[in-house]
Amino acid sequence: MKNIFKINGKKSLKLILYSLIITYIVPFIAVFIIKDDINIYNELIKPSFAPPSKIFPIIWGVLYFSMAIAFYRILLLESQGKNIKNAKRYYLIQLFLNFIWIILFFKLRLFGLAFIEILILLIFILLTTFQFYNLDKLASFLTVPYIIWVCFAGVLNFYIWVFNEM
Repeated sequence: MKNIFKINGKKSLKLILYSLIITYIVPFIAVFIIKDDINIYNELIKPSFAPPSKIFPIIWGVLYFSMAIAFYRILLLESQGKNIKNAKRYYLIQLFLNFIWIILFFKLRLFGLAFIEILILLIFILLTTFQFYNLDKLASFLTVPYIIWVCFAGVLNFYIWVFNEM
């Protein structure tokens, strides 16, 4: 079995911690900002396939961990001399867009704008995945569950927009 923390026999605790902090700081800040608005999801008219709100923190926790490990693997390649500039840029942009979506949807309740924004987010996740694939196949595969979930979240966002604002 391949050790996801090693590339070319090397690993770095410092880079693991850095990637976890960079990745998890986004939801921590966002949740702090929307803490008074987080329960809006329970009040919305939702499609029948909408999951209960209690599973979102679990799913996002796993997804953020997977993203952080993927990012760590890319950072480890940089420490070994690889040029990861574009991969790093796209990763950080998609994290920022993820943050913005949380604010648009929960804090501002701009479901239509949040839907448009999640489409842009998906583009940047795909760009990130393609960049990761060119550097490290496993890192790119670690982003696939995130892509699937954001596609689902986009569909859910669309229905919430239609049911609650149109």
